[in-house]
Amino acid sequence: MAVIALLVASLAPAVTWVKVEKPTFDLVGVVLGSFRLAGALLVVALVLGIVFGAALILSRRRPAAAPPLDDVSLHLDGRAP
Repeated sequence: MAVIALLVASLAPAVTWVKVEKPTFDLVGVVLGSFRLAGALLVVALVLGIVFGAALILSRRRPAAAPPLDDVSLHLDGRAP
């Protein structure tokens, strides 16, 4: 059994060294990517602020609608209808 394993191991090519390129750090790419992300977040925050601000302004300009049960209520809390 050991002879077969030794024979198979000797037939397979042995890889002792793999050449890879030296990794490099792309500082410009990291800085530009962070600026791009910050810009996208800025645009999203600006759009959401405009939408929610406009919705708040419009909701405060509308007259308050009477609650649906106001017509059938006995108004026992003392407030004038």
